[in-house]
Amino acid sequence: MGAARDLHGAARFAAYAAGQAAVVAHVAAHELGAAAYAIKAVRETAPKDRIEEFGRSECEWQRAQLPINIRDLVLDDQKMRNEICWFVFNC
Repeated sequence: MGAARDLHGAARFAAYAAGQAAVVAHVAAHELGAAAYAIKAVRETAPKDRIEEFGRSECEWQRAQLPINIRDLVLDDQKMRNEICWFVFNC
């Protein structure tokens, strides 16, 4: 975004928009990573005979926290970029 300071008009606003989109995507990726660790933690602490049940329940809850209008987009992006996080969101 610092590079946009020297731009003017539409180019400046386009550069700011692109920078903001990159920041939002980065923050979303961190939040999904934290959610993935929460799902893993639930699975690790569940009774041995209920690991899948507890893990699926936490996974579904974490998915439900994503705004519905961007849920599919965010999860599709995660599926393509980060197999470790996607694995725990595949409930």
